[in-house]
Amino acid sequence: MQAKLSEKTKTLNEMLSKDKCFDLIVREITVGGRKAAFYTIDGFTNGAVLQRIVQFLIDKKPEDIPDDFQDFMQKCIPHGEIMALKTYDKVKLSVLSGMSVLLMDGFEDAIAIDCREFPVRSVDEPNKDKVMRGSRDGFVETLVFNIALIRRRIRSTEFCAELMQIGTSSQTDVALCYMSGRADANFVESVKKKLKGIKADSLTMNVESLAECIYKQKWLNPFPKFRYSERPDTTSAALLEGNIVVMVDNCPAAMIIPTTVFDIIEDADDYYFSPVVGTYLRLSKVLITLSTLFITPVYLLMCMYPQYVPDCLMFTLPAEDVNVPIMLQFLILEFATDGLKLASLNTPNSLSTPLSVIAGIVVGEYAISSGWFNQEVVLYMAFVTLSNYSQSSFELGYAFKFFRYLLLILTGIFGIWGFAAGVAIIILSAVTNKTVAGTSYLYPVIPLDFKKVLTQFMRVDIKKKEK
Repeated sequence: MQAKLSEKTKTLNEMLSKDKCFDLIVREITVGGRKAAFYTIDGFTNGAVLQRIVQFLIDKKPEDIPDDFQDFMQKCIPHGEIMALKTYDKVKLSVLSGMSVLLMDGFEDAIAIDCREFPVRSVDEPNKDKVMRGSRDGFVETLVFNIALIRRRIRSTEFCAELMQIGTSSQTDVALCYMSGRADANFVESVKKKLKGIKADSLTMNVESLAECIYKQKWLNPFPKFRYSERPDTTSAALLEGNIVVMVDNCPAAMIIPTTVFDIIEDADDYYFSPVVGTYLRLSKVLITLSTLFITPVYLLMCMYPQYVPDCLMFTLPAEDVNVPIMLQFLILEFATDGLKLASLNTPNSLSTPLSVIAGIVVGEYAISSGWFNQEVVLYMAFVTLSNYSQSSFELGYAFKFFRYLLLILTGIFGIWGFAAGVAIIILSAVTNKTVAGTSYLYPVIPLDFKKVLTQFMRVDIKKKEK
């Protein structure tokens, strides 16, 4: 860059479109008899800190200003986070990232001063990942704060957080976090190479955009490849277990890889209670999740073959006339529950409770009395809808929903053979599925590691787990 301030400011004003951006602030001052200028973005800077820095520089006398640039940085900038910028592109990126940049006559390089203060909400418990016991903090949309929440839990030199920018226009900050010595070094390098090789204009959907760039998922297999968490304690535990965490600025969720289906089913409550209670909660969650997949197709099969239903279960069959085929009733209710979920997202909080009551009455009472649905069908679909919330992964819940659609349609058309074929497709999809690291999606069941299987389904004491 040029040494003369007027030339530098003219070039930067053109690059940053100063005349068209009201929030770009250029503060010209005199430092020890030399002209200088601060570039900063309004709303990103801690005004009190910047004021003290400016006052400190203005009070400098000509004899206090060293001729050497490095000496000037060390002696005249009273702030911890500073760095030298040698090109206009780096200056532009630093200013747009929220840093304050100082330009001075006589120095070719610029100085970036990190006194940023981003707009941020409070560190509250995530709505999706709530726990009955444990910490109540959650990630926010500011990357630096999220890394700090992890640092608070992992005070180890093994913890690494590498920063990179992705997106031609957005230049979004992305942090690759891992524990050196615990995470697979080859996998870390592979993920780092994929992140640096992403060619995208911006990460419009944050971690989802990043996930789609990292792994080209086959749409026929709905099992999720990534685990998302908004809890710092869950993310820290994943790091200590050797996983990799990718965090994106402006996103309150961490992406954990590699991930198996058993990792996704795990929940923080499993560890915040005693081993006996934690084991019960974990087993209950696995059984309930599997029940949501099979209960409606199995009931449809029972209605199709009542002659094979044991006498003790005959009371479960429809007691009233079936006006609409059972399969069609289940499919209609599957779509209806999705419609209610989408409606609840756009319903004002003050109306969500009364509207949900009204929806329950209409769907439950009037739909049955009108003859569209049987009581038993509504009961089982209510169980499935509520049980989907027993595990926190939104993606896994919809994977089971799609497989349930498949089972219902195949069973309704082909009977027992269709049900068997559907189960075979589900098993084949899970067995042939691979994690992002290329390992088995069903580990430790496939390949079998009996000790790991026990710890996966049973909550063992932390001392035994460390051994």
